[in-house]
Amino acid sequence: MPTPRSLFLSRSLAAAVLTLLVACTGCRRSRFPDVPAGYHEFAYVSNGDSNTVTVLDLVYLRQDRTLQVGSNPTGLAANPVRNEVYVVNTRSGTISVIDAESNRVVATIPVHRDPYFISVDSAGRRAYVANSGSNSVSVIDLDQRREVAVAGTGEQPGLARISPDNRTLVVTNRGSGSVSLYSIAPYDQSSPAHILQFRDAFSGCPGATDAVILPDSSKAFIACSAGHQVMAISLSAAPGSWAARQDPSLMDDHLLTLLDVGKTPVSLAMKPDGGEIFVSNFDSDSISEINPWTNEVGWTQPIGNKPSHGLVSRDNSTLWVSNFGADAIGVYSIDDGRVSASIHTGSRPDALAFSADEHLLLAADSHSGDVSILRTQDKAGPNLFTILPAGSSPNAIAVKAFRLKS
Repeated sequence: MPTPRSLFLSRSLAAAVLTLLVACTGCRRSRFPDVPAGYHEFAYVSNGDSNTVTVLDLVYLRQDRTLQVGSNPTGLAANPVRNEVYVVNTRSGTISVIDAESNRVVATIPVHRDPYFISVDSAGRRAYVANSGSNSVSVIDLDQRREVAVAGTGEQPGLARISPDNRTLVVTNRGSGSVSLYSIAPYDQSSPAHILQFRDAFSGCPGATDAVILPDSSKAFIACSAGHQVMAISLSAAPGSWAARQDPSLMDDHLLTLLDVGKTPVSLAMKPDGGEIFVSNFDSDSISEINPWTNEVGWTQPIGNKPSHGLVSRDNSTLWVSNFGADAIGVYSIDDGRVSASIHTGSRPDALAFSADEHLLLAADSHSGDVSILRTQDKAGPNLFTILPAGSSPNAIAVKAFRLKS
């Protein structure tokens, strides 16, 4: 139960934020790089308990509108090629398609029971949806806006991640504590029945949740969130590739090791160059660093109360961690090897996303129903810039930026 002091502080913060919102409404963001004419950038926030998506204008830093979608929206993904955003409606068993230029829902695609996560390939032509309630993964043709294939998985798949070379789909199965691997057929060589071909499965990862794949597509790392380990898997090399010619054993998928980290690892944040992976250990109040080339844990150290999500800057220098239990974002300097700041947010920050230029960091405050917007680059250091309203239980953020010709 909140104490009088915590209530006073919360009301004081709300009053300060409201004052700032009134002052900023309709104004371009100050002290940020200018944007060209016709430039648009929006953040889409799925609100699980209000069946809506909040659209935030990141140029003018204001709420643009609220869109009604299906029941219990969870996962979000932006198309990297076309101006579309996709929303997973878990209880409805559907995917909502948002046209980012008009910010309208333009299509609804049926999938299966309790979809939870969606990922879009680099060409923007296919999406993969993990259906937790039906133990399957759906393949969506985004040109036709319909499901074109479905494959069985382990129990309660939570995430489907595409390798950078677009050859492998990695699916984490929370219920069975396993990982399923599938080969993805090329666009011009695939009939619907052969788009996904089961390749291998690995057990022994209780509560398998988050996963990252190295930039060269050689390895996958999976958080075993019901325990205290991260699973490392070697992914098969492409036939005829240099790696396969040098070492024929690389033609097969195989388990490399299970790495001991903190308790309840829930999120993996990888440097864009693939040099390090950072694990958020929710019940140990810590982060662990993994060297993906040697498959070793380098260190584990405190970061804050209940870390739930991590994100690394494009220049590989800074790790941002949402401390769910501390109402704050922890800032870890990778180059210096230390926590450099803690920035207060709304209540229970969870999902994180950068703006396109990374001058802004957005945190979905799952309890207070808003989005904290942090300024990442400032002479005085990173700081809270403003808080914008969202809906009830915001749980994911996707950012889409584009330029329209006048």
